[in-house]
Amino acid sequence: MRRFTLTALAALALAACAQQTPALPAAPLPAGPTIAIAATPVPLNPADPSQDRIGDFHYAGGLVLSSADTARFHGLSDMAVRGGVDLTAVSDEGDLVKASLVLDKAGRLVGLEGGRVSALAGLDGKPLQGKLESDSEGMALLANGDMLISFEQRHRIWLYPADGSPPREAPAPDATFPPNGGMEALGPAPELGPDAYVAGGEESGQTWTCRLSGGCTPGPTIAKPPEFGLVAVTRLPQGRTAWLLRAWDPVRGNRIALTIHDAGGEIARMDMARPLTIDNFEAIAAVPAKDGSVRFYLLSDDNFQSSQRTLLLAFDWKPAR
Repeated sequence: MRRFTLTALAALALAACAQQTPALPAAPLPAGPTIAIAATPVPLNPADPSQDRIGDFHYAGGLVLSSADTARFHGLSDMAVRGGVDLTAVSDEGDLVKASLVLDKAGRLVGLEGGRVSALAGLDGKPLQGKLESDSEGMALLANGDMLISFEQRHRIWLYPADGSPPREAPAPDATFPPNGGMEALGPAPELGPDAYVAGGEESGQTWTCRLSGGCTPGPTIAKPPEFGLVAVTRLPQGRTAWLLRAWDPVRGNRIALTIHDAGGEIARMDMARPLTIDNFEAIAAVPAKDGSVRFYLLSDDNFQSSQRTLLLAFDWKPAR
C-alpha cells in the first residue's frame, strides 16, 4: 500500500509539471533578424581606472560588444547615430546592424538593445556574395533616410534607398585605390546640400566632395603621418569636421587620432594608444547637444578575430568657442 501511494504521488507530481510546460507552437516560427547584444563595461584606462578624460574629451562610458545569437556580429567598419540613440553600422562582410543605445540617467553609455542584423543587397536585389563584392567600409546616412555605402576590393559607392528598393550606383571619385585601402571615410555633407557627401582615401588622405546630382570634386588632403590611414569622417555644426586616423604595428599595437578641423585648421585633437582601451577603431559618429557640446562614439572592427574586440566608446567634447 505504501509503495502504491508513493507511486501515485510521483505520477501526480509529474502530471502537474507537464501541465506547467508551455505548449509548443503549432507550426515552425521564423527566427527573424533580431539579436541580443551583450555589453560589458570597460574603463578608459585599465591601468588607471580613475582616468576619465583625454585632454578636453571626457569619457562617457565604453563597452565590449558581442552576440551569441549570430556569427555575423563582427567586422563593424562604419556607423551613424540618429536621434541620439539609433545606431546603424555596416560590416566589412556586407551586413547591416541596427540597435538602440542605452544611456543611464547621467547620459553615460551602458548598453545596446533591439539589435537587428541583415544582409546588404546587390544591384539585383539579392544578398551580396564573396569578399570582392561585399567588403563594405564606409557609410553615410542622408537626411531623407537614403544610405550610401563605399566598398573596397572593387571600389565603388552604392546608394541604398530608404524605401528598401535595390541599390544603384552613386558618383564616386575618379581615382585609383589599393585593393585594401579605398574609400574608408564616407559621410554626409548636409551643409552643401541634401544629396552631398564626403569621401576620403585611406592611404592618401585625399578627400572629395560628391553629389548624387553631379560628380565628385577633389577636396583637401588630410595631413597625417604615413603610417596612419584616414578611416572615418563626420561633419559637425559650425562648419567643423571630425576625421579619424588609425595606425597599427606589432610593437606599439593600435593607435588612433581624432582630429577636429574648421576653416582655419585643427582646433582639437584626441590621441589614443596603450595602455588606454584601444583596438582597431574604424568608425566615428557625432551627436551634437543643445549646449554646444558633441558626443562622439568610436567603434572598432574586430576583423572576425578572437584576438580583437568590438569596442564602442563614448566621449563628450565642448568647443572652447
